[in-house]
Amino acid sequence: MKGEMHMVSVRINAKFKDTLFRMIFGGKKELLDLYNAINHSDYRNPDDLIVTTIGDVLYMGMKNDISFLISQYLNLYEAQSSWNPNMPLRGFFYLSRLYQAFVAEHEMDLFSEQLLKLPAPQFIVFYNGTKKQPDQMELRLSDAFLPSERTPCLECVATVYNINYGHNSDLMEKCHKLYEYAYLINAIRSYLRQNLSLGNAVDQAVKECIGNNILKGFLLKHREEVREMILSEYNEELHIRSEKKISFEEGSAQGQERVNLLIARLAEAGRTEDLIRSATDPEYQEQLFREFGLFPHCD
Repeated sequence: MKGEMHMVSVRINAKFKDTLFRMIFGGKKELLDLYNAINHSDYRNPDDLIVTTIGDVLYMGMKNDISFLISQYLNLYEAQSSWNPNMPLRGFFYLSRLYQAFVAEHEMDLFSEQLLKLPAPQFIVFYNGTKKQPDQMELRLSDAFLPSERTPCLECVATVYNINYGHNSDLMEKCHKLYEYAYLINAIRSYLRQNLSLGNAVDQAVKECIGNNILKGFLLKHREEVREMILSEYNEELHIRSEKKISFEEGSAQGQERVNLLIARLAEAGRTEDLIRSATDPEYQEQLFREFGLFPHCD
């Protein structure tokens, strides 16, 4: 299918900054090397690959890293520094949008009596967060579905590779750029553990990588851009963690307030047995919350 498949540019909302992963693997040669390493293939011509990334956009608040066509496959690659079990759902949204663009670009008739031929999807997630995970695992959209006796009509499988330094050595050996990327991230974290500020940790890690011929040409050419990019990514991650912590603390305080009010109401009513039972029976406690109108606050 070389030369046959092209994708239209899809603009949804506002521009976003490139991620370091996307910057390193945004070139066709680097992306083809990564594809060959994942699929044990041996494509040699970067022009066999057609990039289809949803560019410079935010789609439903989610960043699309890299997507591309090669042979009969539509590939979606995402890099994640935070563990996210909802990647299959995100992938489903992304792939739906990519297929819409593919159908529109090729002027396919959805009402045709002939079966439309589509490239087969592959969804790969590259995880380099600090939460311990195996070298490889699969996440399925169907795991998120509520229990049902009926067979779901949808499925989306995300194959997750742990690309932290020291993991997936075979994959790293086949794709040296991926090894170098893992080395850089590990170096930054190593300097952070030495209590360096984030800026100094990045500077020292970049200096070390250049000295060890790790991403040397890339870092010499894009040193300042890479520094700003890493600082931005880390600051965004810290902001998200901070927001989650605040939300958890607010929720915990609100939950404790409901419990205290319930205890007071039961004590006033002389319902000692209900008070004791509610302390060990969450379902009964919820029933009492409803009885006294003690519902969670919604902002």
